[in-house]
Amino acid sequence: MVLGIDNILLSDEGAGVKAVEELRDRYDCSGAVEIIDGGTMGVELLPYFEERSHILIIDAVKTGRKPGTIVRIEDPPAYFSTKTSPHQIGLADVMGIAVITDIMPQYITLFGIEPKQLSTGLDLSTEVAQNLSRQVDIVVAELKKIGVDVQPKNQ
Repeated sequence: MVLGIDNILLSDEGAGVKAVEELRDRYDCSGAVEIIDGGTMGVELLPYFEERSHILIIDAVKTGRKPGTIVRIEDPPAYFSTKTSPHQIGLADVMGIAVITDIMPQYITLFGIEPKQLSTGLDLSTEVAQNLSRQVDIVVAELKKIGVDVQPKNQ
């Protein structure tokens, strides 16, 4: 599963959701992959964790790097112990429940992009917008690495 999470009403905080939209627009993924716009959902995401071997999360993450920087974080539950955006408490709770109920996927990887602005607005900052396609390409490369058939759509 590829899961985009973020709040599209807070500028760069919407990068994860916009990335999964671009992934859907640009690529055909095999039936082995479900692409989910998780928005700001919390425990409502729990059913999506069941019977998954891999979950790739796309999110805006504050790491202190230059805005637009893309990061790859394996085993992100520890990362979510520090709150960087409103929805992460819900995601941390989901991951905790998934561990307790033994439905936590074996592989979870977070593909984050450093936000520049988190103020109210629908548009991404220039730095994040310029790197969004690159972030999607990195996620596609990861899907291919784990054996998912991903093909560009005819434009």
